[in-house]
Amino acid sequence: MLLHVENLVKHFPIMQGTIVQRQVGVVRAVDGLSFDVHRGETLGLVGESGCGKSTTGKLIMGLERPTSGKITFDGLDIVGMSKKGLRAVRREMQIVFQDPFASLNPRMSVAQIIGEPFRIHRVCQKSERERCVLELLEQVGLDRSYSSRYPREFSGGQRQRIGVARALALNPKLIICDEPVSALDVSVQAQVINLLQDLQQERGLTYILIAHDLGVVKHVSDRVAVMYLGQIVELASTSALYSAPRHPYTQALMAAIPIPDPKAKRDRALLEGDVPSPINPPSGCRFHPRCSSARQICRQMEPEFTNLGDGHYCACHVETRSG
Repeated sequence: MLLHVENLVKHFPIMQGTIVQRQVGVVRAVDGLSFDVHRGETLGLVGESGCGKSTTGKLIMGLERPTSGKITFDGLDIVGMSKKGLRAVRREMQIVFQDPFASLNPRMSVAQIIGEPFRIHRVCQKSERERCVLELLEQVGLDRSYSSRYPREFSGGQRQRIGVARALALNPKLIICDEPVSALDVSVQAQVINLLQDLQQERGLTYILIAHDLGVVKHVSDRVAVMYLGQIVELASTSALYSAPRHPYTQALMAAIPIPDPKAKRDRALLEGDVPSPINPPSGCRFHPRCSSARQICRQMEPEFTNLGDGHYCACHVETRSG
C-alpha cells in the first residue's frame, strides 16, 4: 500500500464582519474520507462539481492542511509534518492540474518550467538538468527544440504534456491527475490519457485520477471511488462498479453516460433536485433528498460504509439491507 487516508476532514470557516470578524459556519468540503491506494494502480475519484474531489487531492499533496484525519504516504504520517519534512515527501508525489493554460508560468520557458523541480530540490547540476529536461520532453512526445519556447506558443494538449513532464521530473511514486483532460478536445484527451497509461507502465507510477468523465475513468482506472457532498458513497473495482453499481447516486451517474447508439433504450435513474449546500448538509444520508428509494432511516441515520463483498464498499441503508 502506498497511500492510506483515514477519516479525512477539511472544513473551511465562513467569516462574517468587517472590522471584527467572527465565524458563523463552515463549508464541509471533505467530511470523513477513508480509502487506500495501492502501488502501481490507478484510483479514479468521481462525482459532481463541488463534491470535494479536488480538495481531497490538495490535502494529499499538502497544499491544504486538513481539519482532522490521517494521511499516510509510503509509511509516513504527513499530516503533522513540518514544512521541511513535507518538502522532502513532495519529491515522491506530484500533481497535474486541470487547466493547462493557468498551470504554466507564461514568463518561463519550457526548459525552465520542467527544470524547476530540479532547481527547487537541488537534485542535479545545471548541465545535467538540461539533459534531463530534453529527455523528459521526448518521453511526453514533444520535440527537444521546444525547450526554448514559451507556453503561449503551444496548444492545450501540448501544454498539458509539458505539465506531465514537470510532474515526472523527480521520478515520483504518486501522481494526482486533477481533471487532466477536461479542458482539452476529445481527440487530444485520448492522446494525453494514452500518454499517462504508457508512462505508468514504463515507470510503475501510481495515479489518483480526479475526473467528471466517467468514460475516461472506466478506461484507465483499476478501482473507482464515488464522492457525494464530501463523502465517498461507493468504492469498488472498475469492472464491478460499471457492471453493477449499488448506490443510487452511482446508478444515476452511470445512466447519464452517453452511449454510441442513439436508438438504444435503457432505464435512466434521473436525479431529482439540486445538490444540497455543503454548509448545511442533510441529516442522515446526505443523498436522501434526491433519492427515489429513500426510507425513514435514511433521513435519520448516516449509513455505514460497508463491505458488500470482494472489496465492493457502499454507504446505503437500502442496499446494505437488501444485500
